[in-house]
Amino acid sequence: MSIELCGVFSNRPDAYGLTRARDAGIETLCIEHGRYATREQFDQAVAEALAPWEPELIVLAGFMRILSPWFVARYAGRILNIHPALLPLYPGLNTHRRVLEAGDTWHGSTVHFVTEELDGGPRIVQGRIRVAPSTNPDELMQRVQAVEHRIYPTAADWFGAGRLRMKDGATWLDGKPLDDPVILDFDL
Repeated sequence: MSIELCGVFSNRPDAYGLTRARDAGIETLCIEHGRYATREQFDQAVAEALAPWEPELIVLAGFMRILSPWFVARYAGRILNIHPALLPLYPGLNTHRRVLEAGDTWHGSTVHFVTEELDGGPRIVQGRIRVAPSTNPDELMQRVQAVEHRIYPTAADWFGAGRLRMKDGATWLDGKPLDDPVILDFDL
């Protein structure tokens, strides 16, 4: 892996990621968003707390907060998010149920750069799985999470190796702009 994990942050003190990080000897930080009057005040406190780590990349995982335009601008091109859908399809919540209701035959997850548009940043990589008609939302969620555990480290590694950048509002991989995300199919 071409990145070094310098710390794990959460806005929830009970987040399992904090426990896993502590158990692995990785520095942790928790700032509860409910203590701040506005989203931007919270984001400014987070940026101040992250500053000593000097993060080159912020990887969001299970962070269910919309970031303020101020925070997104401060870390422009250096924030990755993962969304359990094949974006631009199904931004927002309840993606697995929505896929099943629509009768889609493919589902998966998308790693993308974070911009001010919710789940609308430039897409990097998508992991896809086939959807059987008999699948239920919980089973689909578990399969998609297995995909996420494969594609998210891949995208972070590309960034750490200098292969991945956001430039001019687009994803660039290996010095070339991507018109579409890299598609990886999985048989899970």
